[in-house]
Amino acid sequence: MSIPQSGGGPIENEGQLAQYLAEGCKPKDDWRIGTEHEKFGYCKDTLRPLPYEGQRSILAVLEGLRDAHGWEPVTEGGNLIGLVKDGANISLEPGGQLELSGAPLETIHQTCDEVNDHLRDVKDISDKIGVGFIGLGAAPIWQHEDMPLMPKGRYKLMDSYMEKVGTAGTTMMRRTCTVQVNLDFSSEADMVQKMRVALALQPVANALFATSPFFEGKLNGHKSWRGRVWRHLDDARTGMLPFVFEEGFGFEAWVQYALDVPMYFVYRDGVYHNALGQSFRDFLKGELPAMPGEIPTLSDWADHLTTIFPEARVKKYIEMRGADGGPWRRLCALPAFWVGLTYDQSALDAAWDLVKDWDAETREALRVAASVDGLHAKVNGIDMLDLARETLKISEAGLVARARPGAGGLVPDETHFLNALKDSVETGKTLADELIDHYKGDWNGDLTRIYGEYSY
Repeated sequence: MSIPQSGGGPIENEGQLAQYLAEGCKPKDDWRIGTEHEKFGYCKDTLRPLPYEGQRSILAVLEGLRDAHGWEPVTEGGNLIGLVKDGANISLEPGGQLELSGAPLETIHQTCDEVNDHLRDVKDISDKIGVGFIGLGAAPIWQHEDMPLMPKGRYKLMDSYMEKVGTAGTTMMRRTCTVQVNLDFSSEADMVQKMRVALALQPVANALFATSPFFEGKLNGHKSWRGRVWRHLDDARTGMLPFVFEEGFGFEAWVQYALDVPMYFVYRDGVYHNALGQSFRDFLKGELPAMPGEIPTLSDWADHLTTIFPEARVKKYIEMRGADGGPWRRLCALPAFWVGLTYDQSALDAAWDLVKDWDAETREALRVAASVDGLHAKVNGIDMLDLARETLKISEAGLVARARPGAGGLVPDETHFLNALKDSVETGKTLADELIDHYKGDWNGDLTRIYGEYSY
């Protein structure tokens, strides 16, 4: 979840909302890659989730990173709730999941170095206090009542609201993890093409990165339970957004969509004011019940955009949001997958050619089937395994064309970061399938084995 946004004066006219998005346009030479990933922390001896406070806790990890590795604190209400350093930030998801929101970087090589450094530092601190971290799309064993709610005002408001608008909102908050990548666009037209490709192919990402076949201690019938959770969250702010594929889509259409998404809060002077279910349109008129007579700022608009949760999201960049959290190789593979598809024009055109004839029903059916069957999904004559294979070929070609070397020039490009995904396509098995095989095989149904064998 995002930290509070800052900067930007009062909104004097609605046109500023689209202009805010348009300000994200950058020339290709300035495009960057921002990778975010979440992970579950637990006590190694009990395998219980970490509380916020205590000797073995989220707070202890944050304090250790602050004191030993040079991170600056972010506080709310006197509580340490995040850290910042060198353009990156570490924040807390509602159930205590630890999230790295990486700095905007030029190459996947740099992204992977950042992931390495972060996981090494987290392990340094967590080993000293008997804590472990694991990357999966959903908590495999823990129950809802096992999960603490982190001391952030945003989460307290969301928690009560989620129970009113869907069936899985509080599950998403406490017991899911994702890896995502944030990517730039050069123009409104570039944003439109990238958003359409992004939304259409999120089911492929969900299938390739599926890591959540377990929930509450047993098989759940899905390869990505996290994907299933997001389908039962809040229809007003989630989904595959058919309007993105309609003629005329652009920044203004996104503004109108976002204005119709009910608000969560208004952030003022360190306090989250309850605006649950209220309208940003009323806020623009100075008629928001939560803040009578007050006009929103561009910071309020930026905050509101962080409360919209579709499979791909527009801010001043595009967020790819369809993948389960996972192990190290897949944390590097996710940005490689999407950079290859979208940062080379020939690859982006090829990806659009792959999906441009699909209708909204097909895209939604692929979304559902991906979370249930992963790479074995079949929809309207589309075989997910074949689709993933073709998509990876396009992504690999895009990375070859980018030709961004690493390791001091010894590695010619970024294609090797796709190897984990190519392995899945060649075998027809994702990590979810591998986990199921262990559960039914050498683990003999003992799901606690997952912590020892798959933690960072």
